[in-house]
Amino acid sequence: MSQARPVKRYRFESEMSESSTIFALSSGAGMAGIAVIRVSGPEAFAAARKLSGALPEPRFAARRIFRDPLSQDVLDDGILLLFPEPKSFTGEDVAELHVHGSLAVIRAVLAALGGMAGLRPAEPGEFTRRAFRHERIDLVAAEGIGDLIQARTERQRKLALHHALGGASQVIEGWRRDLIGILGRVEAAVDFADEADVARQTVEDVRERLDDLTRRMRRALAEADRASAIREGLKIVLAGPPNVGKSSLLNVLARRDAAIVSAIPGTTRDVIEVAMEFSGVPVILTDTAGLRSASEDEIERIGMARTGRELAGADIVVWVSAPESPQGPPHDLDSETLWIENKSDLGDGTGSTGAAYRISAKTGAGMAEFFAALEEPVLQLAAQTESATLIRTRHKQVATSCVENLLRATTHSTDELELMAEALRAAACDMGRLTGRIDIEDVLDSIFREFCIGK
Repeated sequence: MSQARPVKRYRFESEMSESSTIFALSSGAGMAGIAVIRVSGPEAFAAARKLSGALPEPRFAARRIFRDPLSQDVLDDGILLLFPEPKSFTGEDVAELHVHGSLAVIRAVLAALGGMAGLRPAEPGEFTRRAFRHERIDLVAAEGIGDLIQARTERQRKLALHHALGGASQVIEGWRRDLIGILGRVEAAVDFADEADVARQTVEDVRERLDDLTRRMRRALAEADRASAIREGLKIVLAGPPNVGKSSLLNVLARRDAAIVSAIPGTTRDVIEVAMEFSGVPVILTDTAGLRSASEDEIERIGMARTGRELAGADIVVWVSAPESPQGPPHDLDSETLWIENKSDLGDGTGSTGAAYRISAKTGAGMAEFFAALEEPVLQLAAQTESATLIRTRHKQVATSCVENLLRATTHSTDELELMAEALRAAACDMGRLTGRIDIEDVLDSIFREFCIGK
């Protein structure tokens, strides 16, 4: 009994929270020409009436004088818009107040709303959460809205917009429909599992459909890493021997003094990261400790170990050498690797054997050619990711589990329909976790469609 009480209390508090009317500033903070204050919930229209005196027709912008309900002081001269449920962003009654964007006006209107019974300030993300609760959007689209708000580059904007507008959700919904149809076919045949012809025909019918669904999901998983890199930033790691000018190169690329530059070998002991945009693609430029065969300095050894970990997680490695340190990159690097020789202003002009480009971070010599060479793999990795379906670690983990369950289902023979159905149910549960929707009615509809008319 003692374990059940916290669950009951949580549900009660959650229901109270969902039934309240919330409000918040929906446009950016700070002074602006216009500010948008959004109110959502059962008391939204009543609150708008208290402020404006009269409500306009739904979805028609109307000029209104907003007054404090208690003092009747004029708060602002603005625009009022109403969106009745269920056809609003949240699926509830929504009122939008478009007021002048001064901090004083915003504070006054928010204070007036906060003084009304049944209204409270919205929690972070609560408008989008209510849209999800009322099935206006699914979880993938909700995540896309969050990514769109945080987008810094053009490619991030396009990728996030594809998700926010439901493009990725449509692909996943296609997977879900196919999976539900397969599951329904198997579930309907379970009762006839002792009839060999029925079981054999069922397995033959669904196996090809399972293979096709698995192929499509695997293609999406194959592009997930590239898409995730666009969302979070491609990782470009500068690596090489000590004192070859990696930190100087980082500062040139970042266009600021992000790393300490010194003639003393081993100056860089830790990983230094700079977020930037390269040809419209977000990248994380990483400077690392120099690598050499041995060191008696314990801190330097720790720094080299961290360099190894950064190389393992790199999308692109820029290996930097110098005339006095001509060694090339390790042979076991899995990432796209570009070998350049720095300090061309100090060399004899011959260059290191194997280095693709000779540059000078100090004078700028050869930098234009190096930029062009680095741009090519960056754009290749970013290519065709704007319509990717799976872009988050969560997406990849859940989709991978789903594919594993689909493959498990294909291993069962005609006399194991129950086990096949169990694996498919696990895959359907994974699919539901992906979008945030698990509906048993879909399975029931698919099952009963297998029955003849009159049954």
